[in-house]
Amino acid sequence: MNALEELIESFSHLPGIGKKSASRIVNYLLRTDSAYVQHFARQLATLQEKIKQCSICGAWTEDDPCPICSNTLRDKTLICVVEQPQDVEIIESSHEYAGLYHVLGGAISPIDGIGPDQLRIAQLASRVKNGNIQEVIIATNPTVEGDTTALYIQQLLVKHDGIKVTRLASGIPVGGDLEYTDRLTLMRSFRGRVEV
Repeated sequence: MNALEELIESFSHLPGIGKKSASRIVNYLLRTDSAYVQHFARQLATLQEKIKQCSICGAWTEDDPCPICSNTLRDKTLICVVEQPQDVEIIESSHEYAGLYHVLGGAISPIDGIGPDQLRIAQLASRVKNGNIQEVIIATNPTVEGDTTALYIQQLLVKHDGIKVTRLASGIPVGGDLEYTDRLTLMRSFRGRVEV
């Protein structure tokens, strides 16, 4: 295997990138400015040295604690629970939430051998117990694993008096068509309907 094939193979291991996309990326890099390619290579080479998980919430950060956890203007009574660090970035891009986060590092999945002990659920319970938390918003994915994780967290936090546990609404997306909506999404939409 030559250098070109090796690089295409490496790129094709990235999520969402198949052989054709990997080939396009590599060919683009071969045609582009050499300074850009060198800068890009340096960024990749130091990625895991510069970026780490926040010791409090688990989000990706260069500084520990992360800018969200250390921001005094954030609402310290709210914690939004997500599965992965990239979920924090997605919610932040909406500019609708001003509380804190807690990254679990995945979802409960017995088939994959992932139980509550493999996730950051104990750290969440500790933050709720020792903090001034009034509401925990569960924003796990609307999958069987995400729902199982949400139910586990809800049952765990029920014993903490005064803590409100909520779950993000799920249903038909804006611009969605009923004809193409799956049964589970439609069921969730009916259960989560609101008065207008």
